[in-house]
Amino acid sequence: MVIILMGVTASGKTTVGRLLASVLGYHFYDADDFHPHSNIDKMRRGIPLDDADRLPWLETLRDLVYRCVAEHADAVLACSALKEAYRRYFLIDPRVKLVYLKVDEGLIRQRLQRRRGHFMNPSLLESQFATLEEPENALWLDASRSPEEVVGTIRRRLQM
Repeated sequence: MVIILMGVTASGKTTVGRLLASVLGYHFYDADDFHPHSNIDKMRRGIPLDDADRLPWLETLRDLVYRCVAEHADAVLACSALKEAYRRYFLIDPRVKLVYLKVDEGLIRQRLQRRRGHFMNPSLLESQFATLEEPENALWLDASRSPEEVVGTIRRRLQM
């Protein structure tokens, strides 16, 4: 199974993803690690990525998901996947599950103020919410709860 944790920046994708992967014995991947340097540079400067910027990144992530499914390698992927068109790149097989970590903008702002060492410029938060197309076919979770509670809910809801 490949579990894709999606949501805006600071929704908890990486924190929850690492914990979930550890608990399940799955491999963890952070989509941020697959961005080309040009994308990271834009985001550091507070410039939102456009679809052309994202396309090579999405293709790389799709290849990763294909490889995991083909090799029966269980994985958790933390990826913003803000638009339906982006999610179509990943939902290639019934063994790929989408989990939406939903958090209100106020809490996200608080989390961003505490965040250190991440390339995402907090000024991009508004563009993230503007771009977000909430998924119809996903497990929706309130990610304002503790990572342990979120992981427990994912496990119960996905029957793991």
